[in-house]
Amino acid sequence: MDDPLILSRIQFAANITFHILFPTITIGLAWVLLFFKLRYNATRDAKWMGCYTFWVKIFALSFALGVVTGITMSFQFGTNWPGFMNTVGNVAGPLLGYEVLTAFFLEASFLGIMLFGTQRVSNNIHTLATFLVAFGTSLSAFWIIALNSWMHTPAGFEMIDGKAHVTSWLEVIFNPSMPYRLVHMLLASGLTIAFLIAGISAYRLRRGNDVPEVRAALKTGIYLAALLIPIQIFAGDAHGLNTLEHQPAKIAAMEAHWETSGNVPLVLLGLPNKETKSNDFALEIPGGASLLLTHNVSGEIKGIDAFAEHPPVAPLFFAFRIMVGVGMLMLCVSWLGSLQLWRKGRVAKPLLWGITAMSFSGWVAVVAGWYTTEIGRQPYLVQGVLKTADAVTTVPASMVGLTLAGYLILYAVLIVAYIKVVFYLARMACDGGKRMDEDKFSSSAVVDVVEKQ
Repeated sequence: MDDPLILSRIQFAANITFHILFPTITIGLAWVLLFFKLRYNATRDAKWMGCYTFWVKIFALSFALGVVTGITMSFQFGTNWPGFMNTVGNVAGPLLGYEVLTAFFLEASFLGIMLFGTQRVSNNIHTLATFLVAFGTSLSAFWIIALNSWMHTPAGFEMIDGKAHVTSWLEVIFNPSMPYRLVHMLLASGLTIAFLIAGISAYRLRRGNDVPEVRAALKTGIYLAALLIPIQIFAGDAHGLNTLEHQPAKIAAMEAHWETSGNVPLVLLGLPNKETKSNDFALEIPGGASLLLTHNVSGEIKGIDAFAEHPPVAPLFFAFRIMVGVGMLMLCVSWLGSLQLWRKGRVAKPLLWGITAMSFSGWVAVVAGWYTTEIGRQPYLVQGVLKTADAVTTVPASMVGLTLAGYLILYAVLIVAYIKVVFYLARMACDGGKRMDEDKFSSSAVVDVVEKQ
């Protein structure tokens, strides 16, 4: 492959795919850690501090990898996409700067207190530090989603000599799709960490680590997922309606809807065929797409034929269905687990296996959703303003390909190492933390210190 455009797109996709895995964990986990700490403060039950001391280590690990991959990703604005910053840098640069100056510094500053402050600061200060880190993670998401949403629905600017100049920062930040995307992303993060907590807790239970803190964490994960998934469904519907208004070509591609018409069926499964402009082996619900998108069975939806430029159909079609499919599986598993906990106070062993297998299911849904969003903007980098092909680097394809290979190898090693470390920490907890420094990490030691304060 000797096309720097394709290679640069693959490289950035690989980078963002790997990077987004970790913020989705830290955003949700920070708030769950605050919940654990507040529950301990209210009840003085050691199991909640046990939950905190175990999961704060996974938070620190995730935060570190998120920082490293985020820095690498930002480099690519200069190396692979110089046209992006040259054209819209007046918008993108300040938003990225705000994220670093406000959110990242807030997280990084108080993370040290979260990790090492139990014996050095009061319990109230430690709780406040946990809140500030949680607030910082969400603030970081706010700025990044503001920029990304602006790339989809740009507003509050004017073009002067081929460059974007801000006319209203309020309109830039709160562009038409930003509130929907932010809510959708925060809920996705909550679901990701809910299943990770439930999955790792189920793993520990299966290994015989049936202690109060593990049962408390399992209940927290399952109940949180059961609560968030229906909210996410409604948020996703609102997001879809917003996308239909502002990016109808994306909706047409997602639904593999080829010709403008009313009473459009909802294609559950099928194989989009761009040659025949139809869907092979399609499993459809008559009028379903019109009902979902216009809330009217006879509602008209623009087809791909209505657009001179549109994103590729097949990637969006399948990515969207993977996201929805994983979401439906999350709904079934979390509600079944909640029902078992409510009726019997425990989760059956077969379901524990299923929950363990779904530990990282949130990652699958997030990546599929992110691909749907980003591929759906093509052929534009900034919708209606800057085409992807006009922003790509002039660096030879051979150099892009070489760095791409290096990134892929490194990311493959890191992701395997990360998952292994998470399960390693779980096994060590099951074994009573024999190979850990008990003075620093055991929940009993931490509780003793907190009680003395």
